[in-house]
Amino acid sequence: MSARPEPRPGVMQIEAYVPGKSAAAGVAKIHKLSSNETPLGPSPKAIEAIKAFDHFELYPDGSATRLREAIAAKYGLDPNRIVCGAGSDELLSLITSAYVGPGDEGVFSEHGFLVYRIAILAAGGVPVVAKEKDYRADVDAILAKVTPKTKIVFLANPNNPTGTYLPFDEVKRLHAGLPSHVVLVLDAAYAEYVRRNDYEAGLELVATADNVVMTRTFSKIYGLANLRLGWMVAPPHIIDAVSRIRGPFNVNGPAMAAGIAAIQDDAHLAQAVTHNEKWLAWLTSELEALGLEVTPSVGNFLLIHFPRETGKTAKDADAFLTSRGLILRRIDGYGLPHALRLTIGDEEANRLVVATLREFLSGAKTHA
Repeated sequence: MSARPEPRPGVMQIEAYVPGKSAAAGVAKIHKLSSNETPLGPSPKAIEAIKAFDHFELYPDGSATRLREAIAAKYGLDPNRIVCGAGSDELLSLITSAYVGPGDEGVFSEHGFLVYRIAILAAGGVPVVAKEKDYRADVDAILAKVTPKTKIVFLANPNNPTGTYLPFDEVKRLHAGLPSHVVLVLDAAYAEYVRRNDYEAGLELVATADNVVMTRTFSKIYGLANLRLGWMVAPPHIIDAVSRIRGPFNVNGPAMAAGIAAIQDDAHLAQAVTHNEKWLAWLTSELEALGLEVTPSVGNFLLIHFPRETGKTAKDADAFLTSRGLILRRIDGYGLPHALRLTIGDEEANRLVVATLREFLSGAKTHA
């Protein structure tokens, strides 16, 4: 017998998620480019909806009815097949808790979102990692990791932190290769940014399959990260299972009001997409011109590699940038210690990142 309460197996294997840093000591102005937040902020209509919100003394609608209806109207969905949550992170954990138990396996790609591992371990399951090719999920590698113990497969599409994506034909091939009892979770947190003809977030598969879930978030392009708001669409039987274990009031009223206003503001969404397209291309070109390697991205961020021939390390670059008030994301936890992730910022931040990296790279060389 233990002398004190002990967590169940798996819990202490979890490495707690560490968010992107947001401060730099002794720096007057900070440009936070570490958490993939939109530089445009939320829709003005969403801000007005929060200001107009009242009745804080009342519990929120536990079913998020109006928000689900607004999402359904936007995408042509059945609102009864939607569940809302406190960010898509909560929904990823709920799905895992509903379908993964002790000894069950969950599969995700090599540089996939860290929350997948956490959710699997928290449920008592076993995380299984599939190798990637050129920082992109590999369908064959994922399918090769599937065993009779597999209960869930996560695919971030586009993926964070790499910015790469799988064309819809590849997603369909992945689904076709999975046993029918395995849940395929398509994490489409950055879907609104993608401008590729061969990309599809997952709505078609969810509509035609019994084992596919798509999750989305209001934290990225909609600029509501602080309110914690996300949603998922799934077959009715999965909705039923998740609804039984989610908290009865897991989405707060101001978040729902802001979400409804945000998803209806097409003009603000288009402005965010246009800004991202311009600066994603510009930053990629400018950073490559400095001799850095940049993984092609379809999201609102870039994975920047520091080749050995530059004589510079990601760790040193991060320290140098931070000293100038530019906060990027170290991604050692993703198995990428020689790279930094850069969120697309406003014009001032984007130009300053390039100028500061140019200064850093032109200085005396260091060695890893």
